[in-house]
Amino acid sequence: MELIVGTRGSRLSLLQKEIVTRKLEAICRDLTIKTKIIKTEGDRHRTQPLLSIRQKGVFEKEIDRMVVRGDVDFAVHSLKDVPTDLPSKTIIAAVPKRDSPYDVLISNGNLRLKSIALGASVGTSSPRRMAQLHHLRPDLNVEPIRGNVETRVRKLDEGLYNAIILAEAGLKRLGMQERVTERLSLTQFTPSAGQGALALVTRKDNNDLIKILQYVNDPQSMAEAHAERAFMRKIGGGCKVPLGIIAQTHGRNMILRGAVLSPDGKTKIHVCRSGSAAKPTKLGIRVAQEMLNLGADELSKRWKNS
Repeated sequence: MELIVGTRGSRLSLLQKEIVTRKLEAICRDLTIKTKIIKTEGDRHRTQPLLSIRQKGVFEKEIDRMVVRGDVDFAVHSLKDVPTDLPSKTIIAAVPKRDSPYDVLISNGNLRLKSIALGASVGTSSPRRMAQLHHLRPDLNVEPIRGNVETRVRKLDEGLYNAIILAEAGLKRLGMQERVTERLSLTQFTPSAGQGALALVTRKDNNDLIKILQYVNDPQSMAEAHAERAFMRKIGGGCKVPLGIIAQTHGRNMILRGAVLSPDGKTKIHVCRSGSAAKPTKLGIRVAQEMLNLGADELSKRWKNS
């Protein structure tokens, strides 16, 4: 049996694709998977600030269109890049075991966040990380940075920034974890929904392929994805609003931690609740509603209008 997987062409995307295809081919001995590299909207505007691209799914939309058309059989995405409103004909068929959900700091001089000098420049293009930095260190100069992981680290090494913030999972997959200065706490830097996880997307009507992809599904990671994405659907916002949400499963119990901040970082709403790991969607909706009751909707509107 031969399948075609769609992916972006960055080194990290190809490594993530390789993680999945190796596992599938090891389980299904008669399976051969070929790769189709697809350039996305985010790839075509690599020097443009992400905040200025006014559309969802800039790193996966074109790939999912090819899944719907049948040009590729399935796609491997970073789950955090997958909008909660998938095309109606597609489904997340599997979420492999999640890697680290943490944000990490890489700094010149190996300084931790609390030790970086006043007025130092910290690079990130994530509204969430920008707001979290403003909340913790309003004295820092937070500047946008684009490019893949290697490019961002190179810009740091060239002295264009004093520090940068990245996802730990990407650094680990690239074999660059030794560059990490500090792993940032989930309370202070609550990550994006799905951070550290991969999503395997295919057509809803392709039942045979769905069964194959589910061989690499991790039920705990999938449950956490359901909780985080239910939270995002209920609260709204998307990647342009600094919403953080992280689910962590402990046996039959799931802890869900959510956060939203104002653009200047001065106001922060944070909720942490536990519930049944067997009912992740219910927990996600409950935490989102509690945050809305505390004023999260107003903070989201301030971001959308900024």
